[in-house]
Amino acid sequence: GGRSGAGGPWGVRGGAGGPAPGAPQARRGRGPDELEIVAFERGHFSSYSACGIPYWVGGDVTDRDALIARTPEEHRARDIGLRTRTEAVEIDLAGQRVRTRDLDAGTESWTGFDKLVVATGARPVRPALPGIDAPGVHGVQTLDDGQALLETLAATAGGRAVVVGAGYIGVEMAEALLKRGYEVTVVHRDTQPMATLDPDMGRLVHEAMDGLGITTVGGAEVTAIRTGEDGRVRAVATAETEYPADVVVLGIGVEPETALARAAGLPVGPHGGLLTDLSMRVRGHGNVWAGGDCVEVLDLVSGATRHVALGTHANKHGQIIGTNVSGGYAVFPGIVGTAVSKVCDLEIARTGLREKDARRAGLRYVSATVESTNSAGYYPGAAPMTVKMLAEHRTGRLLGVQIVGREGAAKRVDIAAVALTAGMTVERMTTLDLGYAPPFSPVWDPVLVAARKATAAVRAAGW
Repeated sequence: GGRSGAGGPWGVRGGAGGPAPGAPQARRGRGPDELEIVAFERGHFSSYSACGIPYWVGGDVTDRDALIARTPEEHRARDIGLRTRTEAVEIDLAGQRVRTRDLDAGTESWTGFDKLVVATGARPVRPALPGIDAPGVHGVQTLDDGQALLETLAATAGGRAVVVGAGYIGVEMAEALLKRGYEVTVVHRDTQPMATLDPDMGRLVHEAMDGLGITTVGGAEVTAIRTGEDGRVRAVATAETEYPADVVVLGIGVEPETALARAAGLPVGPHGGLLTDLSMRVRGHGNVWAGGDCVEVLDLVSGATRHVALGTHANKHGQIIGTNVSGGYAVFPGIVGTAVSKVCDLEIARTGLREKDARRAGLRYVSATVESTNSAGYYPGAAPMTVKMLAEHRTGRLLGVQIVGREGAAKRVDIAAVALTAGMTVERMTTLDLGYAPPFSPVWDPVLVAARKATAAVRAAGW
């Protein structure tokens, strides 16, 4: 669901939903006589990369269809009964059936199921502000959203754009609009952009965005969208001032889309997502599974559940659900919270816990921040990179890593993601046998330099 582009629930032997990777997985090795699969999708498209929309808007991806992994026709050719423009509106668990509405015809019908998969994704946060629905105000959740935004940009070429929110979508859309020739202002509530980082690392992102010509306004709460006499957007208002805008893009974040599941009595967690076991089966319901952006997942570092809307997790969920509903066995053990992004040539990465996450989990920690380069300092083109590492007090267990830098910075976070999953200490990390050659890294990789400094900090705090 959500950023993976897989919509509503889907079902087996007459069920409901949107074709996540699980439907093809469930089909493998079992023909339509053994396993009937019906999938409901309220949109026009199926199985597409919503994560790619900013790059389509920015012109890096020129063809919308390049974002589509599998079309409705391709699903149907695999004997998956996909019904587009069909929305699931009620789940009757006792009767093992789903009520759906044909959005074009307006008619409703019931479909029975033996097994049900809920993959309703996430909904973008859209605050109830004056003017929020005015022409020229856009979200970027679906391919239809991306197409509508491109049409607006074509009609207002080279104007002024305001992005509301400075998370992953916000900074990616700021870059896309900058590439389109817009004067871009990013307005957000937090002290620094990228609240998924600690503020000291977010400050580096702020400085880089300013250097790219993007105006970044922090600590600003949007109070209204101002419109002109023609009804179109003309400005974004905060308590202090207004920012002129010919187009506004909302990048405030997403929430689990679980209204349908809640109404049916399915359990949800503290973040509003459905709760499942390791097989992705909804807790307390033997014939209902859920996956993608509508679920909460276990954080392997803190031990708590989290809502993380990423296509990487949604695709894994789909594979696991498809295996299990067709009689196999697979589990999803949890996540460590890895994510990467970029704005122009600045790369941003994080995994594990931030400082406030560690405090919330009741963990004592030390931190270490180092500045290094992405290649040997003498190699032509060497660029700066900042790495911040958190380790547990006394034990030295790695808790989290954040990286901001140029080319080669972001994917280095995968070293830390593996170390977190393995439960490694920062001292153990210092002996990792990483690849080295001057074009790719200094002799001591920046992540290992941070691990050495974190090890020293753990010792100084009392091993």
